[in-house]
Amino acid sequence: MRLRRLWVKHHEAAKFLLVGGVCLVVTTAINYLLKLTVLHEKPVTALAFATIVATILSYVLNREWSFRTRGGREQHHEAALFFAVSAIGIGLNLVPLAVSRYLLDLRVPDVSRPMQEIADFVSGIVLGTLIAMAFRLWAFKRFVFPHEDARPARSRPGPRTRSLRHRPRPAARDRSDL
Repeated sequence: MRLRRLWVKHHEAAKFLLVGGVCLVVTTAINYLLKLTVLHEKPVTALAFATIVATILSYVLNREWSFRTRGGREQHHEAALFFAVSAIGIGLNLVPLAVSRYLLDLRVPDVSRPMQEIADFVSGIVLGTLIAMAFRLWAFKRFVFPHEDARPARSRPGPRTRSLRHRPRPAARDRSDL
C-alpha cells in the first residue's frame, strides 16, 4: 500500500530515472568505444558525442513514456525546448570531467592510466550525470512538459476497457437510396 502511494506520487521521477539508467548505459558504451578507438586523446569530445546520442534516445523515451501525459505545447516547440534544456544538461555533464582533466590534471603523465580512467568515470559519467539529471528533471517538468494531463493517457485493452481498434465499425450506408 505504501509502495503504491509512493509510485503514484513519484511515478514520473521513477520512470525518468529508468530512462536515465538506459541512457547512462548508452552514454558509457559509446563514450568508451570512442575513447578506446578514434577519440582516445579527446575524452571531453567523446563524452559530448556519447551524451548527444543518448539525449536523442532520451527524448523519445521521456516523451512517450516518462512524461507521456504531460505536454501543453506543440510538438516542435516541445522538442526545441527539450533539446535546449538537454544542451545545458550536456554542458553541466562535461564540466566535472573538464575540471578533473584540465584543472586538477588527473591525466597521464601526471597520474597513472588506471587513475586517469577512474577519475574520468567518476567525474564525467557519475558526477556529471547526477548534476545534469537533477537539472533535467526539474527543467523538463517546469518548461518542456509543464502541464499534467495535457495528453490523454493511453489505456491498455483489458477486461474492463476496450481499445478503439477493437470496436466494431458502424455498417456502411448504402448510397443508392440518396
